[in-house]
Amino acid sequence: MRLRGKVAIVTGAAQGIGAAYARGLAREGAAVAVVDILDPNPVAKEIVGNDGKALPLVVDVSDEKQTGEMARKVADTFGHIDILVNNAAIYGTIVRKGFEQITVEEWDKIMAVNVRGIFLCVKAVTPYLKKQERGKIINVTSSTFFKGNENFLHYVSSKGAVVAMTRSLARELGDYNINVNAIAPGQTMSEANLKRGEETDARSLRARLLKRRLLPEDLVGTVIYLSS
Repeated sequence: MRLRGKVAIVTGAAQGIGAAYARGLAREGAAVAVVDILDPNPVAKEIVGNDGKALPLVVDVSDEKQTGEMARKVADTFGHIDILVNNAAIYGTIVRKGFEQITVEEWDKIMAVNVRGIFLCVKAVTPYLKKQERGKIINVTSSTFFKGNENFLHYVSSKGAVVAMTRSLARELGDYNINVNAIAPGQTMSEANLKRGEETDARSLRARLLKRRLLPEDLVGTVIYLSS
């Protein structure tokens, strides 16, 4: 077990890709805080049922008070924090539309979770990582940032901000032996994408060199590697 004795926080971990990350880290021996605005208990119970350690926490990552309390609860429960996986994001509920039809309210809501949420979670855990002079932060962005995506400006822009944030944080935190990395999955067969239907799935497959679907479990190895 490569992560025995480590403590990880995974946001957006109640389902889909985040749940796969949480399960994978737990299998490698990490104690995992399963964080989501949705009910995190089923995933946490599954981890505990497989002889792992898990702490379910309902958190709105766009709220500074809640992210601060999240970090305190994890540190109080497990004694320290080693790994933060910033996976929480608004995606599945986004209505695709031309940028001229996107309202300010829609734009701000997505930026609040997808960008501010990462900023606040990093800000909350950094004092604990600095104190022990080590840590791993993994931010989940999207391959859409690299090529653009029509009728999806709010989401793609938010994921571009995650890349910029990751690069700047890596420079600020490197002297404290804190690694900051980003991963950029393509379209993955999580619950959110399954709801988008066969047309979206087919379009994604056509654009790939290898005509196979990407599953949440396919992404776990990278997170474990960056957490080690």
